[in-house]
Amino acid sequence: MAAGDIDRLIQLLARLPGLGPRSARRAALYLLQRRESLLQPLAAALSRAADSIVACSTCGNLDAHDPCTVCRDPGRDLSTICVVEEVGDLWALERSGAFKGRYHVLGGTLSALDGRGPEQLNLGRLLERAAEERCEEIILALGATVEGQTTAHYLVERLAGLPVEVTGLGRGVPVGGSLDFLDDGTLAAALKSRRPAG
Repeated sequence: MAAGDIDRLIQLLARLPGLGPRSARRAALYLLQRRESLLQPLAAALSRAADSIVACSTCGNLDAHDPCTVCRDPGRDLSTICVVEEVGDLWALERSGAFKGRYHVLGGTLSALDGRGPEQLNLGRLLERAAEERCEEIILALGATVEGQTTAHYLVERLAGLPVEVTGLGRGVPVGGSLDFLDDGTLAAALKSRRPAG
């Protein structure tokens, strides 16, 4: 491998989240030293994924099928749609096993700073799905950021004319969390989201 090829590999790895130039160099070296056991299988898997993975036309999930495995699952609760910012959020909820309804991936949040308005998000399809007669509840599982909350408020306004209940995730103290380690915003959200004890 020529030095230019190594530099290109490092540059591409450095674009991955959580990897800077130094981490990318270490990852490239690690891969190159394990060419047969790791680098070649990884390259083949990446090539297959690039050829076969598509965005689900129903919810926006990534899968080898369209509609995706979640949308095709007959055991899913068709009355509830959980709205998330990105596919990673959908995957996190699926790992938890706590939600058995359907999903909708927005593809981001509203952000004037980043030039992302409603037309850049997957909102039209959400409104279509919310208008379906089987949909009874839309859960807004958006981040507790300014952009996430702005997007949630926008969605509440857009969904107001439809016969669906719009709910949001509870916010506050994490399981196993100690109050003295929490930031002020989390404590305030926990107090606002309180519910009957027991």
